[in-house]
Amino acid sequence: MNISRNVIIKSLFWKFFEKVGSQLVSFIITILLARLLMPEQYGIIALITVFINLCNIIIDGGLNTALIQKKEADNIDFSSIFYFSIVVSVILYVLLFITAPLIASFYDIPILSDVIRVLALNLPFYALNSVQRAYVSRKMLFDKLFYSSFASVLISGLLGVLLAYNGAGIWALVVQSIASNAIICVIMWYTINWRPSAIFSYTRFVQLFNYGWKIFLSNIIIVTFVELRKLLIGKLYLPSNLAYFERGEQFPNLLMNNIFASIQAVLLPTFADYQDDKNSVKSMMRRSTKLSCFIIYPLTIGLITVAEPLVRFLLTDKWINVVPFIQILSISNIFRPITLSNLEAIKALGYSNTVLRLETVKKVIDIIILLISVKLGVLYIAWGVVIYNFICIFINLAPTAKLLGYKISDQLLDTLPSLILSIMMGVFVYLFTFLNISDELLLILQIICGALIYLILCKCFKDENLSYIHNLICDYIKKRKS
Repeated sequence: MNISRNVIIKSLFWKFFEKVGSQLVSFIITILLARLLMPEQYGIIALITVFINLCNIIIDGGLNTALIQKKEADNIDFSSIFYFSIVVSVILYVLLFITAPLIASFYDIPILSDVIRVLALNLPFYALNSVQRAYVSRKMLFDKLFYSSFASVLISGLLGVLLAYNGAGIWALVVQSIASNAIICVIMWYTINWRPSAIFSYTRFVQLFNYGWKIFLSNIIIVTFVELRKLLIGKLYLPSNLAYFERGEQFPNLLMNNIFASIQAVLLPTFADYQDDKNSVKSMMRRSTKLSCFIIYPLTIGLITVAEPLVRFLLTDKWINVVPFIQILSISNIFRPITLSNLEAIKALGYSNTVLRLETVKKVIDIIILLISVKLGVLYIAWGVVIYNFICIFINLAPTAKLLGYKISDQLLDTLPSLILSIMMGVFVYLFTFLNISDELLLILQIICGALIYLILCKCFKDENLSYIHNLICDYIKKRKS
């Protein structure tokens, strides 16, 4: 049965609230911790997180996406993937436990060994939560995810701040991470109506694996090359440089995770439900791309202009070296909404082999750019990300033009109005930096005026996205009342 428009809107709102609520609390917690801890300590955790993230991709194996994409997935499918994921997570934990001293010796950071062995306890929790999230996406139960994510981030964050305030140092970050993953698993266990059955179907597993392995290879290629930057920075430069790079990613990624990831989480099951109707997929994809860019572009351009007063106000001067990384990596994020929308459409239509080919080609380009930039300095590595994401536009958009008839030129033209209006807003906001006022007042002035200027520009140029959002909210409110 096709998913109704009302269900899509409701799911989108709940997914957005889940992302905004949990990310907002997480952001506040991060600011408090950054004030209490040193960049070097964040750099060490960032280095270890590389290995944890790679393990998480292996645990998922693309099977999470396969569960969502499969038209008729039942508890046998979910249970089979659950048991497989748990076994893989335990095996990976043992491997990390054994190799931890070698990793610490390679980077010449003795404390890495103990921290890896403790932080890797996150792996079994991720295995459980991966299946839970697939079930939530499948059933469009994003309100459940909102409550569990918000509670886990809040409780674990407060625990981390308390430990940091009392001098726990790097272990405050370790405990916070483990507590967050454990709490969300426990809450979702009691709030969603899913339990694994005592059954493992090899046939069902193979069916899901036949689709998922291509997504897995795509994801492992993506994450490996993304994390390779951090591994090289951690090896060739100081841990503080890695902390600046990662914190520079965090600010622009916060916008992407809150907005596009919310749309993306709803789009995959929705696209999959309409996978036999390519015209509907094209229409929904076009709308989602326009909407994503309409919201993300002004926020990204705005972040570039307010980066310096924002860092001074939130993180203090000890993190001032983060500013150029925020600005550069924000530029790279401008290219992502349109490329990610295309990938979601290709996945949902069942062309996982196409996704794998795309990622293979892109990562060959990525490694060439990385090998050139890594010798020049950390800032050049960041600029390399910008160049790579720009090239990805033309690679990711080509298959959709063929599959859906959504030409590259049409896609770029659909996003151009939002980009132009955002740049115009950014120019106005930047002029405020010449005022001789405090960072706090400058920041408030830039944010308020930036929002007003963008809305006025959209109104003056009759941007269709503004009207669409207004009508969407009005329709949803009416249906809630009726």
